[in-house]
Amino acid sequence: MRITFVIAAALAAAPIAAQAQDGAARDLASSCAMCHGTDGRGAVGYEPLAGMPKQDLIRKLGEFRSGAKPATVMHQISKGYTDAEIQRIAEYFSAQRK
Repeated sequence: MRITFVIAAALAAAPIAAQAQDGAARDLASSCAMCHGTDGRGAVGYEPLAGMPKQDLIRKLGEFRSGAKPATVMHQISKGYTDAEIQRIAEYFSAQRK
């Protein structure tokens, strides 16, 4: 009986945990909105991030971070995120519709 309750409680909490993770990823990605638009659809003159494959975005941020890709501010911004945060940002934008 107790095991059933624990399993039921875990299943009930799963959507809440997923929503919290989505919200945290959205909060991280919100700092990109000034240039890349709300939900990453791209402000005029900036690359849209919505729908970009996750690995492409991770690679690009890594290139900015290392200095391999020239930038005006992205090299500074990318250094402000941990690898885990970059992963979450990339997952968020890859899930957005173009």
